[in-house]
Amino acid sequence: MADTALVAKRSNRGSKPGERRGGRQKGVPNKATASIKEAAREYTEKALGTFVACIDDVQSPWAAKVAAASAILDRGYGKPSTVISGDEDGGPVALVSTIELIGVRPGEG
Repeated sequence: MADTALVAKRSNRGSKPGERRGGRQKGVPNKATASIKEAAREYTEKALGTFVACIDDVQSPWAAKVAAASAILDRGYGKPSTVISGDEDGGPVALVSTIELIGVRPGEG
């Protein structure tokens, strides 16, 4: 049993705080999906044209037109940020923590 404890202490396993082990490092592109992304980007103009055609088509249902318009705006300007509010006035959510320290004397318990 003592030998196992010594081996565990001597082994160099585990990562240090802030150290990443394994996986792709930050900033390195994913090589597995790079070719798929490149192929999809070839259809960007055609896809945008499809969205515009959907909006302009009189026969398209309103739900499809709204979805197409939303997709165009998201790609052109980015998705809008989500605001989280916790009260009726629209103020920010507050995180309140209370820590109580209760002392008990031996024998009073």
